[in-house]
Amino acid sequence: MSHTLRLDLATTTAAGAGEHRPLIMTLFGLFVVATLVITIWAGRQTKDAADFYAGGRQFTGFQNGLAISGDYMSAASFLGIAGVIALKGYDGFLYSIGFLVAWLVALLLVAEPLRNSGRYTMGDVLAFRMRQRPVRTAAGTSTIVVSIFYLLAQMAGAGVLVSLLLGITSDGGQVAIVALVGVLMILYVTIGGMKGTTWVQMVKAVLLIAGALLITFLVMWKFNFNVSDLLGKAAENSGKGSSFLEPGLKYGITGTSKLDFISLGLALVLGTAGLPHILIRFYTVPTAKAARKSVNWAIGIIGVFYLMTIALGFGAAALLSPKEITDSNPSGNTAAPLLAQAVGGGADSTGGAILLAVISAVAFATILAVVAGLTLASSSSFAHDIYVNVIRKGEATEKEEVRAARWSTVVIGAVAIVLGALARDINIAGLVALAFAVAASANLPTILYSLFWKRFTTRGALWSIYGGLISSVVLVLFSPVVSGNDKTSMFKGVDFHWFPLENPGIVSIPLGFLLGWLGTVLSKEKADPQKFAELEVRSLTGTGAH
Repeated sequence: MSHTLRLDLATTTAAGAGEHRPLIMTLFGLFVVATLVITIWAGRQTKDAADFYAGGRQFTGFQNGLAISGDYMSAASFLGIAGVIALKGYDGFLYSIGFLVAWLVALLLVAEPLRNSGRYTMGDVLAFRMRQRPVRTAAGTSTIVVSIFYLLAQMAGAGVLVSLLLGITSDGGQVAIVALVGVLMILYVTIGGMKGTTWVQMVKAVLLIAGALLITFLVMWKFNFNVSDLLGKAAENSGKGSSFLEPGLKYGITGTSKLDFISLGLALVLGTAGLPHILIRFYTVPTAKAARKSVNWAIGIIGVFYLMTIALGFGAAALLSPKEITDSNPSGNTAAPLLAQAVGGGADSTGGAILLAVISAVAFATILAVVAGLTLASSSSFAHDIYVNVIRKGEATEKEEVRAARWSTVVIGAVAIVLGALARDINIAGLVALAFAVAASANLPTILYSLFWKRFTTRGALWSIYGGLISSVVLVLFSPVVSGNDKTSMFKGVDFHWFPLENPGIVSIPLGFLLGWLGTVLSKEKADPQKFAELEVRSLTGTGAH
C-alpha cells in the first residue's frame, strides 16, 4: 500500500474513529482479555497430549460444529469476500458459493473415515498402511506449508483492519500490528492447546454471526428489505451498470481469466477436505457420529453466513463509492468495516464510529481464532509426526511431545509474522484460495487414495504429497500474486512471473492425483491387503478408533 493510500485511509476514518478511539481500544482490549482468560482456564485443564491436540475428545457435535464454523469463517470470509463482491459484483459471490459447496466433499468423503482412522493428525491416517518415517515427514511438511499460506491471509487482514481503525500510516506501524497478532496467537496455542483454541473459536463464531446479522439487517432496512433495490443501487453505484450483476467482470473477460475461474472453483471445492486445521477438528469429538453431526451443524451455520455476504458485499457497493473502498485498501479488504460505519450513520456520527468499532473487533476476533487453529494444526503435525515419529522414532514422552509442539508454535508464528507483513495489499479471499489450492493438490489426493484404494503405496503417497505441494507452491511463486502487479502483488516494482493464472489449482490438483497413481503403479513395493482391510473396517465402523 502506498503512503498516499494510507493517508487516504486514515482520513476516511479519522472523523468518525478519531474521537471514539478510546472506545475502539476498549472493545479490542476487552476481547483480548476475555479470550486470554478462556485460554488460561482451558490451559489449566490440559493434562496430556490428547488434551493439547484433541481437547480430550470431549466436545459435542454442536460445539464442534460451532468451532469448525469459527475456524472456517476466516478473515477471507468476512473481509475478503465482502471486498471482492463490492468491487467485482457477481464474480465475487462465486467465492461464497465455492467455500460452501466444498463442505459436501468434506462431509461425504472425509469427516467420518478420518475421525475413525486417525489419532491427532493427517499423518496418522497416511502412516497406518505406509512406511512411517517418510510418509509422516511428507505429511508434516505439507501441513506446515498449507497452514502458513492460510496464515498469510489472516495476518494481512489483521494489518489492514487495525490500520483502518487506528489511522496508522507507517509501514513499521502495520508490521507491529501483524507482530501483535502473531504474539497473541502464540499465547493462545502454547497456553490453551486445542481446548482453549476451540472455546475461542466458538465465542468468535457467535460474535461473527451476530455482527453479520446486524449489518445485514441495517443494510436491508435502508432498502426496505427489497433485494432487487439493493442490487440495482449496487450496480448503479459501481459504475459498471448491469454488468456488475452478471458473470465476467473478474473472470471470463479473456481466455486466461476463464481458466483462472475454473482453477479457483477446483481449489475452493476440493481444498476444504484437505485443510489441516479443519481435519484436526474431527479428532476433538468422541465418535464418528459426532464428527458427522458437527459437519452438518457447520454446513448450516456457514451457509447462513455466506447468504449474508450478499448484503455485506452488495451493500458496500451500494452505499460506498469504489474509490472509497480502494483508497482504503486496493483489494477491498476493508469494505465490511466501512459499510458498518456507513449504515451506523456515517464517518461523522457516533453511531457510525461505534458500529465500525464493534464490527472491526468482531473481525479481529475472527482473525485471532483462525490463526490459533492454523498454528495448532501445524505445530501438532511437527511435534507428533516429525519430532516424535521421525526424529525420536516413537520414543518421546507425552510431556516432550507437547513441549515440542509449543516450541514449534513460536517458530511458525515468527514465520507467519514476517510473511504476513509482506502480503498486506493482496485480497484476503484470493490468498486463502491459494491455501485451498495447495491443500487440494498435496493433501486431498493422498487422503482419498489411502482411504479408498487398496493398491496405494508409500511411493505413491510421497509422489502425490511432494508433487502436489511443489507444483502448487512453485506456480504461486511465479504467478501475478507474488510479482507483476504493482497494486496487489506481494513484491512491488519487480516482475518475475511467467505463470499467467492467479490460482494454480487447474494444473497442480490433477497433477497431485496423477502422481499418486503413477508412483503407485511404478512402485515395486506391494501394498499390504490385510492392512488396507483393517483400515477399511476401522474407517467405516469406528472399530479400533482412538
